[in-house]
Amino acid sequence: MKSAICLHNATVLTGFSVMHNCAVYIKNDKIADVYNEERFRHKVFSPKVKIIDVNGAYVMPGFIDTHIHGIGGRGADEADPKAILHMSEILPQYGVTSFIPTCCTAKEDLLIKKIKAINKTKGKEKGAHILGIHLEGPFLSPERIGAQSSDGIYSVDLDLMHRLYKACDGNLINMTVAPELKGMRELALYCVEKGIVLQSGHTNATYDQMLEAIQAGIMHVTHLFNAMRPLHHREPGVVGAVLIHPELSCEIIGDGVHVHPNLVDLLLKTKPISQIVLITDALYPAKTDLSKTPDLYLDKCFYRKDTHVINGSAISMLDGFRNLVSWGVSIDKAVRMSSTNPAQIMKQKNKGLLVPGYDADVIVLDKDLNLIYTIINGQFVKGNNQ
Repeated sequence: MKSAICLHNATVLTGFSVMHNCAVYIKNDKIADVYNEERFRHKVFSPKVKIIDVNGAYVMPGFIDTHIHGIGGRGADEADPKAILHMSEILPQYGVTSFIPTCCTAKEDLLIKKIKAINKTKGKEKGAHILGIHLEGPFLSPERIGAQSSDGIYSVDLDLMHRLYKACDGNLINMTVAPELKGMRELALYCVEKGIVLQSGHTNATYDQMLEAIQAGIMHVTHLFNAMRPLHHREPGVVGAVLIHPELSCEIIGDGVHVHPNLVDLLLKTKPISQIVLITDALYPAKTDLSKTPDLYLDKCFYRKDTHVINGSAISMLDGFRNLVSWGVSIDKAVRMSSTNPAQIMKQKNKGLLVPGYDADVIVLDKDLNLIYTIINGQFVKGNNQ
């Protein structure tokens, strides 16, 4: 028996329902069963099973951050495997059990170094699972560059795309592109054939160009409302396309600065809950000393000192989750946005739900949403000296 844990007297948020006075049984790195407290009391456990009374706390699938650049002073853009492993070790402190390191734009040789650094970490992580790679570029709009590096933006080039795909060695999960760029349809069809999730982002696409993008299989949108053509009453743009078309899914940065909380409320009233994904888009200084980043200052998110322009997020997924709940999002919907939806949209089987057969990536939060335990692969990674 690799591991056996039973968390009982819990409010279980499975990812599709809320179950009160229930237990979650973990065995051999998987969710073995979820049942009510009465069945727990009549079940005979092996002495090897660790039984924990969580006193009514929330038990839920671990957070999955599908768009994160760094945390704790290290990040994916260092092109250093140690930086990615550092992220993996820190993220369970904030309830993250899986993540996709995200690479910013860079010239081809440096971008490939970043890719290879992530490849080297797969299977070596001691904390949160490294699911694969998110390339935020290089095929982006110069008109909506945001905090990206302009020298890493390229015109659509299928040969370059093939070189990047080959360098990823099967680990490229998602890629942000500007769908209005010339040649994007051919690139999109190439990526769809390879199983890559394409996202519209850093884009000046019109509403009609977004419709063409949907037809080409670009079905997800990067940090909605940010670095894209906004909603206009005569030109719905990217934002309008997301609000109008339920088949489009989207990311939302949950720091309350990148997107006003009332717009999150509007989004929830407009779109199916299954189509909204909470992300951090966190930069490497998040949750660390800012003395090493003299060009930035922190005021809920990072700003550039020279221009006072937002440079990136400083939150964790736990911060974002708490923000959602404080803005009136029901806790079961917040779980879907932070755990279930990211797994399903990124095609990650056996993650994001607490149902038998799924990976035992579980977090426990008390009623004040403080993190008590993080369990990854059925093993305690964070919490109460377990």
